[in-house]
Amino acid sequence: MTTDALPVLDLADLDAGPEAAERFREQLRTATHEVGFFHLRHHIEPAVVAELFDVARRFFALPEEDKRAIEMIRSPQFRGWTRLDGELTQGQVDHREQIDVGSEREESGIVDPPYMRLDGPNQWPQALPELRVVLQAWIERLEVLSHRLLAQWALSLGAPADHFVSTFDPASILLKLVKYPGTADTSQGVGAHSDPGILTLLLIEPGKAGLQVQAGDGWIDVPPTEDCFVVNIGELMEVATDGYLRATQHRVTAPAQGSERLSIPFFFNPALDAPVPSVELPPHLAAEAKGVTQDAANVIGSRYGENLLKARLRAHPDVAALHHADLVSHEE
Repeated sequence: MTTDALPVLDLADLDAGPEAAERFREQLRTATHEVGFFHLRHHIEPAVVAELFDVARRFFALPEEDKRAIEMIRSPQFRGWTRLDGELTQGQVDHREQIDVGSEREESGIVDPPYMRLDGPNQWPQALPELRVVLQAWIERLEVLSHRLLAQWALSLGAPADHFVSTFDPASILLKLVKYPGTADTSQGVGAHSDPGILTLLLIEPGKAGLQVQAGDGWIDVPPTEDCFVVNIGELMEVATDGYLRATQHRVTAPAQGSERLSIPFFFNPALDAPVPSVELPPHLAAEAKGVTQDAANVIGSRYGENLLKARLRAHPDVAALHHADLVSHEE
């Protein structure tokens, strides 16, 4: 499949009266039940988005020694820069370079349960101090938007608007800046996967295709849509609804040689140790809940920390071996 088949929802509908807001909720529920993905028109000032992509380009243009100073291998929390070809999906190399930034916290000092080790500080490049300022402002903006979306999801499923709120005290944020350089050697920018948490808001560089979403036995190409996020739910939302909502597999194809592509995904997730609260669906929705997708290679837990730790250990085996050697044998 090669057609962009994702629906487009408009955040402005939530401020356009009760009928428009109810229409938004119906579209939201339908999109994430049937596809798991949609475009969301965000109405964020173009200058803000332009500044974000500009600082991303300047980060990736830094001398390698400046990026190596904050390399992920230095962080038990899996924060910082990952060199090109330094991450795996399903055991295969992803052809991309990136920096990971999470919720800024002190190390908890807790080693059991192991996923509590993932709370801690970020690594910021001394050579580009404005990166921290721009990214923290972006995180604050998207955290507000994400809470608003979660309230609409809850309402659309027959639950109170605050159904998920306590689970996000505090929220676990992950923001990535990702650069996909062009290549003729591989087609894998990122291999097929579903996200381990609740909600992802993806900003794609204008005019740059590559994202694909699974649809039946094929894949839908998802080119960027002007002034929109690509939004998808993660595995925990599937857990919360007993499979009524779908955490759909997706992947990114590597750009052609001589080109490149930037993307900025924002992952909004519960506290590491908070079990996701189940939604008691109305009977007509519960009848369409198919249960949570499970397989031996990817057993989905009800706590974000469990799912995140599993994903991190597999994606970054070098960090896992150095900082979490006691856990690696559990993943082999």
